[in-house]
Amino acid sequence: MDPQNSNMNVEGKGLLNHSKTLRLHTGNLVNRSRLKRKCPGSPSEEDFPDTLDCSIPEATDAITPEERDEVKVSVKLFLCESDQSAIRDAVERACQTLAVSQLDSVIIAPSGPVEGDNQTLAHLQPAWEELEALVRKQKIAAIGTSDLDKDLLEQLYNWAQVKPSSNQVNLASCCVMPPDLTAFAKEFDIQLLTHNDPKELMSAAAFQEAMQEGAPGLSTTNWRLDWVLRYSVIVKSRGIIKSKGYLVSARRASP
Repeated sequence: MDPQNSNMNVEGKGLLNHSKTLRLHTGNLVNRSRLKRKCPGSPSEEDFPDTLDCSIPEATDAITPEERDEVKVSVKLFLCESDQSAIRDAVERACQTLAVSQLDSVIIAPSGPVEGDNQTLAHLQPAWEELEALVRKQKIAAIGTSDLDKDLLEQLYNWAQVKPSSNQVNLASCCVMPPDLTAFAKEFDIQLLTHNDPKELMSAAAFQEAMQEGAPGLSTTNWRLDWVLRYSVIVKSRGIIKSKGYLVSARRASP
């Protein structure tokens, strides 16, 4: 075993054991054939940070001011908890990572309703109100939804102050866009997009398994996944993806 790697593992475990928040960044997946994790260096024996950031060492995803007008920054946010402050946290984190003041579009995938219940407008409203506030603060230019049928999309459109600009439809749920959804979207200028994301991008069980694999010997059962954010930076003139990656945030639950 490499002594340096062994020391890093010990130091990383020490940091994780004292942290309250864990943030992960995959870096630009477009330019990488495999992921590498790099955690902060030697911790102070007396002062442990509340937040542990783990990311690749290169700052490959920052967008320069000169290229900002040439690219579109699109985000899909998967919420794992109902705390709406997670939306602000995720958007701010994405802006910091990409070195931009505003995201061009954000599509929200709220945490699912209680098993057996259908998604309702009341379930969507808190998250949408938070997105609207971020639009007013000019942190987001356009906001969209995911997997809404025509009736729920219409209810949201009629209620919302900032109207949805897009709605994603899962390819697994339909081979052809429902005609009523297509007609409504066309009438109110809502872009219909397709996706093949699983219903739950990362389950609590999968997150716990990953935590236990990454930190063997430590108790990780009190860590909770808050949100997962996927970003894409697209060159407008060429329609190609310049960079793509994931940001993940988890927190230690209070005892």
